[in-house]
Amino acid sequence: MKTELLAPAGSMEALKAAVSAGADAVYLGGAAFGARAYAKNLDEQEILSAIDYVHLRNRKLYLTVNTLLKEEELEEKLYPYLRLYYEQGLDAVIVQDMGVLKAVRSWFPDLDIHASTQMTVTGSAGARFLESLGATRVVPARELSFAEIQKIHRTTNLEIECFVHGALCYCYSGQCLFSSLIGGRSGNRGRCAQPCRLPYEAYDKDNHRMGEPGDRYPLSPKDMCTVELLPEIVKSGIMSLKIEGRMKKPEYTAGVVSIYRKYLDLYEKKPSRFHVLPEDMKKLYELYNRDGFNKSYYTVRNGRDMMALKNEKEQENKKKQRRNEQLFYEIQRDYIETEAKEPISGFLTLYPGQPAFLSAESGKYSVTAEAGMVEPAKKQPLTEERVKTQLEKTGETPFYFKELDVCMDDNCFVPMQTLNELRRGVSDQLVKEMTEPYRRKAAEKPEQEAKASGKPDQESRAEKKMELTASAETRAQWNALLEIPEITTIYAGMGCFKREIFEEQAEKGILQAKELGKQVYLMLPHVVREGDLKEYRDTFRCLKEIGLGGFLIRNLESFSFLKEMGMEKDIRLDYSVYTYNSRAQAFWQEQGVQRDTVPYELNEREIGKRDNTNSEMVVYGYLPMMVSAQCVQKNLNGCNHSYSLVRLKDRMGKYFPVKSYCTSCYSVIYNSLPLGLVKEADEIRSMHPAAVRLNFTIETLEETKEIAAAFAGTYCKGIAVPAEQEYTKGHFRRKVE
Repeated sequence: MKTELLAPAGSMEALKAAVSAGADAVYLGGAAFGARAYAKNLDEQEILSAIDYVHLRNRKLYLTVNTLLKEEELEEKLYPYLRLYYEQGLDAVIVQDMGVLKAVRSWFPDLDIHASTQMTVTGSAGARFLESLGATRVVPARELSFAEIQKIHRTTNLEIECFVHGALCYCYSGQCLFSSLIGGRSGNRGRCAQPCRLPYEAYDKDNHRMGEPGDRYPLSPKDMCTVELLPEIVKSGIMSLKIEGRMKKPEYTAGVVSIYRKYLDLYEKKPSRFHVLPEDMKKLYELYNRDGFNKSYYTVRNGRDMMALKNEKEQENKKKQRRNEQLFYEIQRDYIETEAKEPISGFLTLYPGQPAFLSAESGKYSVTAEAGMVEPAKKQPLTEERVKTQLEKTGETPFYFKELDVCMDDNCFVPMQTLNELRRGVSDQLVKEMTEPYRRKAAEKPEQEAKASGKPDQESRAEKKMELTASAETRAQWNALLEIPEITTIYAGMGCFKREIFEEQAEKGILQAKELGKQVYLMLPHVVREGDLKEYRDTFRCLKEIGLGGFLIRNLESFSFLKEMGMEKDIRLDYSVYTYNSRAQAFWQEQGVQRDTVPYELNEREIGKRDNTNSEMVVYGYLPMMVSAQCVQKNLNGCNHSYSLVRLKDRMGKYFPVKSYCTSCYSVIYNSLPLGLVKEADEIRSMHPAAVRLNFTIETLEETKEIAAAFAGTYCKGIAVPAEQEYTKGHFRRKVE
């Protein structure tokens, strides 16, 4: 399969520039549902035109629908939004939401679906699961290594698309709530305010400032540039090389595409001569960079060298460094002012007494046009050179004559208007012939479709008593929760039991909890990479046999791993396996999971409208705002190979705890204040969740015991407990954009 060079198109100008510079495909967003809502984006008519524009040049167009959709958006707006583009010939949609995947597969069964990097696919099991659902391509997490990508390539038939150039998120895509919780602008809704690019001070547990002088941007990665890794990228099984940058200008898009095109072609034609010239690296640097470049995560797990800690680019901008005007002039001249056209072959005949006749061919397509009558010349006859000059004025058409043969009488004449009419005739016919095969007819949207079960009546709701559950990440928190009689289920993080004697300790814990009338579920990591759970396969089976209730999972890889073990009915979904809408809920119910968790970004009105009878709702806890492969501890003070808790201080003086999960090598940034829905207990009861949950992450034993007892009193006994601690209500009272 030919390697594809995939370019961003934040505008029609950028799209045309990308095609001119050599992109094989473009991806763009429309008026809604794209992960770059603040890009210029294209309107409906522009997208319809863009679909034909790329197809006439033998390229492809993919539309981003890679946000989480709320109920009314999915049910009322998505079908008519996609239908026009589908019928025009859209090549694929890029999706994040399982409800969207389910709907698109039902409404447009022959439309390719690309699983967005927002799905956080981190291993081959998750990729295989998506393939079974009908996805044709996966865009795995940017944090994966070549070895992990190769495993996906070996074990699936999916096309693999990976980012090769542009901005890097600090967080695993799809796992970021920072912008949402701080400013109400959700990255999952395409409106990220990029708080990772702001300055922060970092402090260790002893309140010492971390890092070197000037390390003010601990969450800001450098831009990636992997042009020098193209041979390894192609060999790994990646077939689509994706350039990031829908928010950037056409000059950036064209410049980057042209250089990657040059070296991709060089490698494919003469792999032994592959070498990137310093002057081309300099051009990429001058187009845009953030403290230089990194080569992404393909060969490293994380590290200080990947980060723009000092933001030297900002300092350069303050000094008003001049850009390379010559470079931008050349890009403008070669790719923006010069539009890509398809070559055609033409054959013209001009003989007196006969109609002027022009045939044209492009690939397998052949058309003809005739116009007017050729007359004998009364004065000066037409010359072949004059005829060719006129016909080759293809102007705004998508074509140019690579070959043009003219067969004509030496003494003939036709008006220039006739030649223009011939040229327009063959051009219009070719456009129609070449775009018609892409046209499709969509079936009408079914009136009745299977979604999540409708809300149960009041009587059946009343029969179900709302449970109180809690999660623990440390042994101290575990011990505290065992003492709270109202808690029916404890979700035990893997860190509650020592890795060396994990099965032995977990078994004792399960039996201990059982004696106290409690059920235990294992809470699997926020991020699971290839092979992370392999050593626990037999352990999970053994623990299930002695009474383990099941698993609380946070990602597709965990679900798919357990599903392949036949344990999908033992699964509960945490907030990060999103169920924003009823179709997503229905999808996961069909997979056999026990429960989901109400997404953190839904507000009281939206939660009140959804069916929560198989959902848990978190009412206490420090909410995870970022899950990252990077580590503040390692990048600023060096890796200590053990659990660490540091704090980030923002410009407003707020402190955000950052916890390292060394066993799985990732870190989590938590909100500065814990969620605490205390006064809202009656309101939440009226929403009829199956359970409310307390999440404990950084609390001590005493804090855990005190908080758990207070919430148990409020939710299980109706006792109004004064909130001594300051809480946030998250999005409960605030709608996310």
